Amino acid sequence: MLSLKNSIVDGVWPTMVTPFTEANEIDYKALGNLIDWYIDRGVHGLFAVCQSSEMFMLSLEERVELTTFVKKHAAGRVPVIASGHVSDSLEGQIEEIKEISAVGIEAFVMVSNRLAAQDESDDIWKQNAEAILAAVPDISFGIYECPYPYKRLMSPELLAWCASTGRFLFLKDTCCNLEQIQAKLQAVSGSPLKIFNANSATLLESLKIGAAGFSGIMANFHPELYAWLLNNWQSDPEQAAMLQNYIGISSMVEHQLYPVNAKYYLQEQGLGFTLQCRVKDANLFDAKDRLIMQQLRGLDQLASIMLKTPEALQN
Repeated sequence: MLSLKNSIVDGVWPTMVTPFTEANEIDYKALGNLIDWYIDRGVHGLFAVCQSSEMFMLSLEERVELTTFVKKHAAGRVPVIASGHVSDSLEGQIEEIKEISAVGIEAFVMVSNRLAAQDESDDIWKQNAEAILAAVPDISFGIYECPYPYKRLMSPELLAWCASTGRFLFLKDTCCNLEQIQAKLQAVSGSPLKIFNANSATLLESLKIGAAGFSGIMANFHPELYAWLLNNWQSDPEQAAMLQNYIGISSMVEHQLYPVNAKYYLQEQGLGFTLQCRVKDANLFDAKDRLIMQQLRGLDQLASIMLKTPEALQN
């Protein structure tokens, strides 16, 4: 078994959003503010160039530049992983992997639906994965069960194979099902491959059965609450249970116009964001939606005060 790195650290890995200028270019000043904001609120790592980053609407040059900026601005304060895995052909995927990994990230995150079509078997997935591993022997990988263009969940059997290679360190799990998460955890037990839950409602229970942390949309709204939960759920189970109730119900805002709602929330934090997106029409984000974000912000501040998170200490 080849093992290139020891592990990915447990904790909170936000799926980063990409700020754009009104001219629809990446806004690197706002992005720098965002990276500092995440880190100041206690996240343990950064997941760059993912679906939240609108990666399917970014050129390869932009994906490389974005990864480079995140890695450089993080400056070793937290580790960085990245995807940008959007091509259909294996040749295109290998090119993406080489160029983005050359930045020096901890792992390149493969999108699970890129390695086989919706009607193709796990055997086809494995064959394509083997071809990629052979083409780039010095790179560590993660896996992201991205819902676009279709969701391909990893079976425990296929995950066990991934773990056996020693090349896979990270899974962003989007099954939202504790029984399935438990089966996956058993499949990778004893390997470097860690499972990070993307679902807020099942987070605490998944931590109890061995999940390594959280990597999801809601870390773009109140990452300090997720960091508190990851750091304290064992030592303060009562508060953790109360916080789980809050983060579970507040995650319903994922069904708003995301990532526009996240950009509005971050704009209200003073990070210099516009609402410009390449994947959604920001004009559809109406007054009611803005009010909901303002109310979420008020409840987040109250929760931060109660828990004495970094957010509370900064206000």
